[in-house]
Order: sequence, then C-alpha cells, then structure tokens
Amino acid sequence: MNMNKQGLNHGIGALQWLVFLLANAVALPIVIGQVFHLPDPDIAGLMQRTFFIVGISSFLQGWLGHRFPIVDGPAGTWLVVFIIMGETAVRTGANVSETLQLLESGMIAAGVLLILFGVTGLVRRMLPLFTPLVSGVYLLLLALQVSGTFLQGMAGVSGNPAKADWTSALLALLVFSTVLVLSFRGKGWVKSYAVLIGILTGCVAFYLAGIWKHPAPAETLLQVPEALAWGAPLWDPGMAASSILIVMILLSNTFASIAAMKQVQTGTPGLEPAELSRSSVVGGFSHLLSALFSTVGMVPLSGSAGFVRLTGQRSSVPFLLACLIMAASAFFPGVIRLLTMLPGPVAYAAVLASFVQMVGIGLQSLVQTQLDQRRLTIIGIGLLFGVGSMFFPPSVFQELPSVVRYTLGNGLLFGTMIVMGLEQVWREKRSDSQVMQGAADK
Repeated sequence: MNMNKQGLNHGIGALQWLVFLLANAVALPIVIGQVFHLPDPDIAGLMQRTFFIVGISSFLQGWLGHRFPIVDGPAGTWLVVFIIMGETAVRTGANVSETLQLLESGMIAAGVLLILFGVTGLVRRMLPLFTPLVSGVYLLLLALQVSGTFLQGMAGVSGNPAKADWTSALLALLVFSTVLVLSFRGKGWVKSYAVLIGILTGCVAFYLAGIWKHPAPAETLLQVPEALAWGAPLWDPGMAASSILIVMILLSNTFASIAAMKQVQTGTPGLEPAELSRSSVVGGFSHLLSALFSTVGMVPLSGSAGFVRLTGQRSSVPFLLACLIMAASAFFPGVIRLLTMLPGPVAYAAVLASFVQMVGIGLQSLVQTQLDQRRLTIIGIGLLFGVGSMFFPPSVFQELPSVVRYTLGNGLLFGTMIVMGLEQVWREKRSDSQVMQGAADK
C-alpha cells in the first residue's frame, strides 16, 4: 500500500515537473522564430529539438552532473545573444542562416571550454570568483531581466503596435495567485502540488472563456529530431572570444543554481568542488548537443530552487522521470502538439510564481555576510548598470566590436561581470580584531 502511494506521488510529482520543464522550454522557439523570421515548420522543428535537449540535458545533470533536481533550460545569456544577432541580421539584410551557423560555433566553443574547465579542475579554482555577493546579484538580475518577458507573456502581448489580451491577463493572474496562495496556505498534498493545481485551474478557465487553442493534427506518428538543422557551424574569431565571457556567466549561473538548491534542500548553500566539476563537464557536453541539434545552449535554471521551495518536491525520482518523458516526447509530433496546447499565459504565470521565491533566495545570499558600505556599493553599482543596460535598444551597440556588443547588450552578463570584478579589485579590509586574531594564530 505504501509502495503504491509512493508510486502515485512520484507519478504526480513527475507530471508537475514535466509542466515546469515544458513551461521553461515552450516559449523559446516562438521567440527565436519571431526574431529570425522563421517559417512555422522551422519553429515546430526548433520546438521539437528544444524539448529533446532540455530533457536529455536535465537528466544527465541530475544523474551524473551536480545530481540535484535542477531543470536545464535555454540559457538567458545565450537567448539575449541570439536576439541581438538575429535583430542585427534582419535589420542589415545579412544571411539569417549564416548567423545561426555562427551561433552554433559559439556554443561548440563554449562546450569545449566547459569540459576543459571541469576535467582539469580549473572550475574549482574559479570558485572564489563566485562569492555570495555575485550569486545574489546574479539571481536578482536574472529575475528582473525575465520579469518583463513573463509579464508580457501573462498579458498575451502581441502585434505591432503591441496590444494586450486583458482576458488572458486576468486568467493568468488567477493562476499566479492560486499558486502562491496554495503554496503558503495549503496543507499536505495541496501545498506540494500547488503549481500543478494552478495550471489545471488556468486551463479550465481558458477553456470556459472560449480561448483554448486546439492543436493541428500531426502529419507523422514518429519523427527523429534533425541534426544540424541550421547547417554546418561557421567559425568566427569574435564569436569564439565572446564565448569565453559567456562561459563565465554560464558558470556563475550554474554555481548560483546549485547554491540556491542546496539552500532550499539543506539550509546551507556551500558548494562542493566535485559537484562543480561534474556539472561543468556535463554542461559542456550539453552545449555540444545543443549545437548538434541546432537549438539554444542549456544551463541549470536557478528558478528550479524556487519551484522546489514552492512545491516541497525534493526527491530526484519524479524529476528524472519527467526528464525522460520530456526527451521521449520529442520523437512524437502529436505529443509535442498536445503539450503545446498549454496556454502561454498560464505557463508564464506558473513560472513567474517560482521566480518570486528565487528573488527571496537571492536576497538571502546577499545577507549571508554583513552588508557594510563596500558590499552595499558593489550591489548598487551592479544592479544599476545591469538593469540600466537592459533598457538600451540593440542598435546602440551595433557598431562596437562583437565581444563588447554581446557584453554591454546583456544586462545579466554586464551587471554580473561588474560585481565579479569589483569583488576582486576592491578587497575587503580586515578589521583590527581579525589582524590580532591572525597574529595570535601564528
């Protein structure tokens, strides 16, 4: 009886994780397709490949990498680079296919670097760069950067000029409120499955409102994800150099995600060198797969910690099961079309509820040490420059070298690099008591 109950809990937990995996993957192909003006069949193919890589990458990290229930999803850092390069290519009349092939080469370069860092142990030596201050500012910048996208998604903003669908916005707000209320006020299984209940509530509400979109029938029963759908990679020195900076932010993201999950699961955010090395190697392999299957590079998503805190689902079994289901679904076009029936505003609302928790985790990371004038100044500079650069249109950086353009055009990358640099350059002075203690120890 207990085993049956445990199996049921794992099944329901896997379904909830599957929805979270889907919610973090379904929006990207649409965004990339709009930026690069891809036809609908190409967008559908990108969605298929994204589902496949998300499932495989998440499973490998949970099984062989860091070994935590942390979803791998399209990296926000890469997504911004895709958007900047895509908008530039379309505006200047450049070959869109060649731009996508350049991005493939960038992901390959990043993948090789991540593997080298993990195998040689260099990633462990880089650990002092990723202080609680860096992790905290990174989590806050990530939440701020995606908040606009998620709120627009909840409101169903589309068209030119942009208009909101206020019916969708109200229903999405219902989902958001339901998830938060159940996660704080719910008891037992209701609290554990708050996200799933909120999503089901939203789906029913959208159906009753008559705005449920029925999927078109699939043309084939079985279809293997296509390799090198964008063509063979094109190598570019600027793209390769930019990959070094991107890898630094990817590692920051990975470290912050692991620290946040350990904070939720154990109450201590300490990082183990072995976890970081394994995660770096698997992350590098995942990037190579992303390039091979022509999608955006993956990274452990910090929002997973908020999801676990929200639902109380700390077991890895439902998570790994959901990852395998996600990867397997990519081979069945009919299943993909069924999964994409989930209304976009509902998915955005459910994920945004998890990001509320992530903001709290970021703040907890910042207050681990006393916030003296030095730390407060570094936080202020990082947030002001990081958030401020998010408001610049991509055309402002068009004439700059590619490395500078990719850095300044990405608020998350820019702000995190500033904090990381200030933490190393502006060293903390030891107090008199610390100096005396050090002398006594000698």
